[in-house]
Amino acid sequence: MQPVLIQNATKMKLAEVGPVGLPLGQPVAQLKCSEMVSLPEKQVEAGVWECTPGVWRRQVKQAELCHFVAGHCIFTPEGCEPMEIRAGDAVFFPPNSQGVWDVKETIRKTYVTFVY
Repeated sequence: MQPVLIQNATKMKLAEVGPVGLPLGQPVAQLKCSEMVSLPEKQVEAGVWECTPGVWRRQVKQAELCHFVAGHCIFTPEGCEPMEIRAGDAVFFPPNSQGVWDVKETIRKTYVTFVY
């Protein structure tokens, strides 16, 4: 497999995905995504993801490393203090991380999900 360059992640066009799966009130956050790498046999996926303002529960089962390139949000992991996240921040989520997203300003991130 060749290296994959994700050019200009802050401005690239993303496909509409629809509403988040577990919204917690209004407005219901809407998702966009561009999957750039998918290796199902290795359970790895990478790409660019975007979410509009709203509050919702996280549902990702895999571990995830992401770098936020735009926006502002607060993620509150179950049983932990809230984390304020802004453009330029990177976050590692262990597998089965549970919590609540509160997206204040549309966020965009590059991401890699994987199983370990």
